[in-house]
Amino acid sequence: MFENVKVLTHSSIRIEGRFVLYFDPFEMKEEPHDADIIFITHDHFDHFSPEDIRKAAKENVGPEEGRNAVGGDATCLVLPECMKGQEEKAGISNVKFVRPEGILEYKGLLIKAIPAYNRLKPFHTKGKNYVGYLVTMDEVTYYIAGDTDITPENQKVRCDVALVPAGGKFTMDYKEAAKLVNQIAPRLAIPTHYGTVAGSKEDGKCFAELVDKKTEVRVML
Repeated sequence: MFENVKVLTHSSIRIEGRFVLYFDPFEMKEEPHDADIIFITHDHFDHFSPEDIRKAAKENVGPEEGRNAVGGDATCLVLPECMKGQEEKAGISNVKFVRPEGILEYKGLLIKAIPAYNRLKPFHTKGKNYVGYLVTMDEVTYYIAGDTDITPENQKVRCDVALVPAGGKFTMDYKEAAKLVNQIAPRLAIPTHYGTVAGSKEDGKCFAELVDKKTEVRVML
């Protein structure tokens, strides 16, 4: 199950179902131009890359807002409210903003923004209002954590699939990521954000060894 979930690089995630969803596209090797919705968690370079957003977004946006040149729906870009003013860099006119703990419904897709922050580290403080996303599509709920530590908010998350950072330094390390996953008990857990910008290439394997057996783990990086 869940073969529709891919970790492309780092924290760059693609999920295909009723819609094609991308989260924080970064260092994409191809230019699929197939995204229905692109979600950005925060404005750091490895999560907000206008170049990669353009690779994922559908081409030829026409003069009618929200449509592309051949009459199809244009890509929607979802950003945290703290990024207002930066959307022009991505070259997408169809933009939605969401605040931490805010809820957005887009074409029947239910989206909730989960606060994403460090509790002690200075990199992603709570006051910056960065987010992760809880998205329900095709009766499956996905949690894409963004850059975060274990927090009271994400300990309450209930989901089928959890994609969590495991590289340490800027986020949870693999031990903390496994602890969170064991608390929220998804059906599938996938570690992200390790081996390049932060953490070791072995962090995914170490994470998998600590996750309870009732949760399937897939290491994709």
